[in-house]
Amino acid sequence: MERHGIYVTEIQPQTLTPVSQIATIPVVIGTAPVSLSRNSTYPVNVPLLIESWEQFVRSFGSSDDWNSYTLCEFAYSHFRLYRQSPAVFINVLDPATHKKAVSSKTVTFSAGRAVIEDEGIILSSVKVQSTGGSGTEYVLDTDYALTFNEVGKAVISVMSGGAITPSDSVSVEYDVLDPSVVAAVDIIGGTDSNGVATGLELIKKVFPLLRVIPGLILAPGFSHDPTVAAVMTAKSAKINGHFNAMAITDVPANLRYTEIGEWKEQNQYTSKNQVVSWPKVTKSGRTFRYSTQLAGVICQLDKESDGVPYRSPSNKTLQIDGVVAEDGKPVALGPDDAEVINSEGIVTAINFIGGFKAWGNRTGAYPELIDPQNAFIPVRRMFDWWNNTIILTQWAYVDEPANKRLVEAVVDSLNIRLNGLMASGYILGGRVEFNKEDNPPDQVANGKLKFRTYITPPSPAQEMEYTVEYDASYLGSI
Repeated sequence: MERHGIYVTEIQPQTLTPVSQIATIPVVIGTAPVSLSRNSTYPVNVPLLIESWEQFVRSFGSSDDWNSYTLCEFAYSHFRLYRQSPAVFINVLDPATHKKAVSSKTVTFSAGRAVIEDEGIILSSVKVQSTGGSGTEYVLDTDYALTFNEVGKAVISVMSGGAITPSDSVSVEYDVLDPSVVAAVDIIGGTDSNGVATGLELIKKVFPLLRVIPGLILAPGFSHDPTVAAVMTAKSAKINGHFNAMAITDVPANLRYTEIGEWKEQNQYTSKNQVVSWPKVTKSGRTFRYSTQLAGVICQLDKESDGVPYRSPSNKTLQIDGVVAEDGKPVALGPDDAEVINSEGIVTAINFIGGFKAWGNRTGAYPELIDPQNAFIPVRRMFDWWNNTIILTQWAYVDEPANKRLVEAVVDSLNIRLNGLMASGYILGGRVEFNKEDNPPDQVANGKLKFRTYITPPSPAQEMEYTVEYDASYLGSI
């Protein structure tokens, strides 16, 4: 049919979608029992985005030996205690190198099955032979099947028609994972001559591979090593040349609370991009590095605030029932003791009013730096979050014509966002400006534009003072 007249079609506006929770994606580097992985290949030095406990177990396996397998500790805390998701995990334990051989053992079948009791068995290394001196090597999937049971133990099953009879005993040899040989150098990693990255160097691969920004950097079980902590902190700044994160590190739990301040300074746990935590904590018989649980609190708070990290983890409930030293002995801190620890820029835990709480607002830069932007955890995280938000939401304007329309679009979109943050109470105020004095014609002609952003996140109400006075005038009411 021929049309004649004026026609209007309404479409939805194309807006820059704000990205939520970009401050709170933890990237955790450590060790996992990958011999239990159901992946087609062992996940070694590969960042994996994991969204649930079940997915973690499928990808990395599971073990209650958290001293050996540190990623299991974090996954248990993050997914099962704090019910947070997602997180990025990087396992550095390589079955090809971090292993040891187990000499010949004899196992006996019961109902056609024999269990090898050692943990961490690498199935591909298992050899099954006859006993009694003949040394006949049996064939996998012909004479026997090899699987893991529900608790991660290797099971040899006799196959019908094979050379093994159900009443036989067999000799087995195999390799097992040896997490004890994983060292700080494996966590730190690097990039080889072929450009292959490992360990903490993989942080720069997270966004290109997974499209999520690292928000928190952790290495429980290793971050008490000053060399590891220094690299964690260095890698948290200018990720991919643009993004900022925060490292959560531990102080050795065998130190007394009067010693940790000096240790922190001597070992340079003093960055504004770093949270320093001490000691360890417990829950239902399990012991956690404090950095693990602190990350859970932070992620929980941010989720409650639409992904905006404006609240401090201090005085927020931990999923714990005890605070302990390295040897497991209870550490009972009152607010007066914790105040000494906090004054050194260290976050601890107390059991005071309302149960077990995280306690401390300061970054590692305190007391050397005292300005709110660098000394308060939530204020520092807000600046990192806002900087990351600018990059994500404004990237679409790069290489567009540098004209008045572009300038207005940038200023308007960011000011609208800041006004929304202020209305929600996430910031006290903020604005974006494009000033002529910052943008001389020669710079604009060269494609360089400069915007000024002002933002003031609220500081935590760390100290509240009340005066109490006897007022004799009320005696007249008698």
